[in-house]
Amino acid sequence: MNAIATLDHLVVTAPNLKAGVQWVRDALGVTPELGGKHPRMGTHNCLLRLGEQTYLEVISADPNAPDPGRPRWFALDRMEPDASAQLAAWVARTTDIERSAAAAGETVGTVEPMERGDLNWLITVPDSGSLPLGGVAPILIEWRTRIHPAAGMRESGCRLLHLDLYHPEPARIERLLRAIGMDRQQLRLQPSGKQTAGRLVATVQTPDGVRTLPAG
Repeated sequence: MNAIATLDHLVVTAPNLKAGVQWVRDALGVTPELGGKHPRMGTHNCLLRLGEQTYLEVISADPNAPDPGRPRWFALDRMEPDASAQLAAWVARTTDIERSAAAAGETVGTVEPMERGDLNWLITVPDSGSLPLGGVAPILIEWRTRIHPAAGMRESGCRLLHLDLYHPEPARIERLLRAIGMDRQQLRLQPSGKQTAGRLVATVQTPDGVRTLPAG
């Protein structure tokens, strides 16, 4: 396909923003900045710039928002109040989200319009609020803004070096990435044991050296 997908941002889910921000601070030594609210999903976020068009998002249910009347995205409704924050998902930017979603060969979700403040975008959201292939398959996004939102974020001194995708069926992930025309420069596909659920590991250059999420 002609539409090319690129790694856009990482998603850290947390039972609340304070816990998520602390988890990132402990791992990377930097503090995400306040983002905003997603009215349609009843969530809010904090953000950390990882490049000119790449960032990390800490997201949680917003306790002050009304019930969205649907499952929240990124499996947030399944997160227990005492759960640890986690690197749960990643988002791929595409120039033609409808075409990319149709080509994926996997159920990545319904394309829906979203907004946060003056930002607008289209994004794939599974009706169940679950994470495609346990978070190893990308969420797709198409920004409806002239300038990428990372450009307006505070400089963090951090840069994403690569994202490792662990899955018991790596060939399945490989087919999906090829189908959507994914730029693989920052991605490394890794096999995991057949009985092991998928997981993500991000390697980040920080002001204090190279760190990983999750820390290990």
